[in-house]
Amino acid sequence: MVCALGAAVCFGTATVFQAVAARAAAGSGGGGTGAGGDAALLLRALRQWRYLLGLGLDGLGFVLQIVALRSLPIYAVGAALASSLAVTAVVAARLLRVRLSGTEWAAVGVVCAGLGMLGLASGAEGHQAGSAALKWAMLAAGLAVLALGAVAGRLPERGRALLLGLGAGLGFGVVEVTVRLIDSLAPLTLFTNPATYALVLGGGAAFLLLTSALQRGSVTTATAGLVIGETIGPAAVGVVWLGDRTRDGLAWLAVLGFAVAVAGALALARFGEAPVEEAAEEETAGSV
Repeated sequence: MVCALGAAVCFGTATVFQAVAARAAAGSGGGGTGAGGDAALLLRALRQWRYLLGLGLDGLGFVLQIVALRSLPIYAVGAALASSLAVTAVVAARLLRVRLSGTEWAAVGVVCAGLGMLGLASGAEGHQAGSAALKWAMLAAGLAVLALGAVAGRLPERGRALLLGLGAGLGFGVVEVTVRLIDSLAPLTLFTNPATYALVLGGGAAFLLLTSALQRGSVTTATAGLVIGETIGPAAVGVVWLGDRTRDGLAWLAVLGFAVAVAGALALARFGEAPVEEAAEEETAGSV
C-alpha cells in the first residue's frame, strides 16, 4: 500500500509540474497550433526542468505501481492510483495557489477515508496465475482500446471526451491486469507471452487517447471516464479471475472503501489537468 500511495503522489505531483512547464512553453513559443505546433511545444517543454522532473516522477510512479500490483489486489491499487487527483488538487493549491472550494477539500478527505478503509480490508494479492485465454483477452482489449479511439473521434465534443477518457482508463486497466499476468522476465518466456504485448499496447493506446481527450474536449469529462475505466473493470478481473480477496469478514468494508475513494476522485475530476494558466503566465513573465 505504501508503494501504491507513493505512485499516486508521484503521478499527482508530476501532473502539476508538467502542466506548468507545458503552458509556460506554449506562452513563450510564439503561438502555433495543430500537429506541428504540438511537436514544437513538446520540444520546448523538454528544455524546462519542471517538465523533466515530472517525467522522472512518472517513471518512479510506474515502478512503484508495478511493485504494488505484485503485492496487493488490483482493486486496492486502482483506487490508490485514482487518488492521484487528490494529490494534484493539494499540490496545485499549495504551490500554485489554485483555490479549492469547500466541496473539493471535502472530496480530498473522502478519498483519504476510502483509501483508509481499503487499507484495513485488503488481503494479499490473489495467487491465481491467469489462464492463457485471459492473456489473449487482454491483448484483444488493448486492440479494442485503439478501435474505441477511432470511433470516439467522430463524436461531438462532450461524448468524444468521455469516450476517449474511458478508453484511456481501460488501457491503463489493461496495464494493471497484465502486470499480474507476466510471471517471468526470462527473454524467451517474456516475448512469447501475449500479456507482454498487451501491456505495451494498452499503455501506449491509453497515453494517446488521454492526450487526445485533454486536448480536444472537457478535462473534467475525460478524467471522469478515465477514473471509471481504470478502476472498475480491472478490479472485477482481479476478483473473478486472479483470486484477489479481502481480509476475512471485511469484504463489505473493501467494497465501501473502493466506492468512496472512486467517488471522491470523480468529484476532483477537473484536476485531470492542473488548472494553472495564471501560474504558467507568471512563469513565462519571470523568465523574460
